[in-house]
Amino acid sequence: MSGEEAPTQQQEEPEQVKKADDPPPPPPPAADTSEPESSPAAVEQQQQQQEEKKKEEQQQEEEKLLSSRALVLTGYGGYEKLKLQVKTMKPPRLQPGEVMVRLRACGLNFAELLGKQGLYELLPAPPVVMGMEGSGVVEAVAEDVKDRKVGDRVIAVNRCDMWQELVVLPAKRTYPMPEGMSFEEAAAIPINYLTAYMMLFEMANLRPGKSVLIHMAAGGVGTAATQLCQTVQDVTVFGTASASKHETISQGGVTHPIDYRTKDYVAEIRKISPKGVDIVLDPLGGSDTHKGYNLLKPLGMLIAFGAANCVTGQKKNLLAVAKTWYHQLSLNTLKLMQHNKAISGFHLGYITDEELYDGTIFKLLELYKQGKIKPRIDSCYHFEEVADAMKRMHERQNIGKVILLPEPKKSEEKPKSNAEAAENEEKNATAAVSEKKDEAAEEVKAEKD
Repeated sequence: MSGEEAPTQQQEEPEQVKKADDPPPPPPPAADTSEPESSPAAVEQQQQQQEEKKKEEQQQEEEKLLSSRALVLTGYGGYEKLKLQVKTMKPPRLQPGEVMVRLRACGLNFAELLGKQGLYELLPAPPVVMGMEGSGVVEAVAEDVKDRKVGDRVIAVNRCDMWQELVVLPAKRTYPMPEGMSFEEAAAIPINYLTAYMMLFEMANLRPGKSVLIHMAAGGVGTAATQLCQTVQDVTVFGTASASKHETISQGGVTHPIDYRTKDYVAEIRKISPKGVDIVLDPLGGSDTHKGYNLLKPLGMLIAFGAANCVTGQKKNLLAVAKTWYHQLSLNTLKLMQHNKAISGFHLGYITDEELYDGTIFKLLELYKQGKIKPRIDSCYHFEEVADAMKRMHERQNIGKVILLPEPKKSEEKPKSNAEAAENEEKNATAAVSEKKDEAAEEVKAEKD
């Protein structure tokens, strides 16, 4: 190191120390985070945006709500006790094994006439939605349901709650509709055909060459039983119905139609078959059960499956009920042994064997596919017209099944039965023939002139 370099280094070191002791530069001024004062126009715009957002959210919430029309029995009595109600609800949370079906058609049964009067023990107390059968389209399925999907056309069966647009029920109580089957036909299959099939084949063991007496042969069960009898060879069917229905039920398969209103059906059957019949299907009860039992051949069977004689008006008639039960057939087993006859009772509502229930429905659907059975639809009524539908059945005017439609009725639409449609066609044909005759007469007159 030279002598001149040393002083230079000593002079530089104090300078570096001096720089280190300098105060740090002042920090940059903090950014102004305070919001500028909003103008009245900006505040108003912000409020409008919030209101629009709220309305949009409310609209989305409303779109999620479901609307369902339902017929509710508000109390026992006349037709006025059935009220059409519109329910607004959130989409239901389906429990395991459940589906939601939008019904397109519902069946009306005699059990509902009894239920309205408080005479059907399986119907829960009012207020309650009645109806045991329907058909429609699956709209939702629970996560664990694999054999049904949204969009499936199904037949649906339940103890009640079926007279409404949207119904939630176990998937196992729905059955796929065959190709080509209408919703009205699908709603007409379950109750009537299950009842008729189980009585004829499971209980009475219908075989070729047998004879059957079917009361109310023009009704839902009556037409179903008649068609099922045609699936067995050489079965003779005696059917009671008013005279105006004889032509129709004869075409449907009744061998011997009998007007129960003007003739003694027992005497009429004895004229044709002195020994009687093998099977009697009795939905009437009371004194008619006595008559049916006496008409049985040896080894014959009477199946009691109703008490229609109890229903004589809109409201419960205690006198009619008492009279029917007073005249009920009462026998002891010794008499049955001596007469070699059988009496059986049937009530579909108490069938708890699911294998039997499901198996029978699948047999019926197969018969439909084969063209051996086809429900006869008498008439269709919208929910608004349920009183007219019940009145038609109560007055025994129907030939076949009466159907209820959940969808709203159009103002110009009128319910029309098959009979009315045929009558209109006949009138139109008569008018056409008359018109042709008039034209021919005018042509002849013109030639003469």
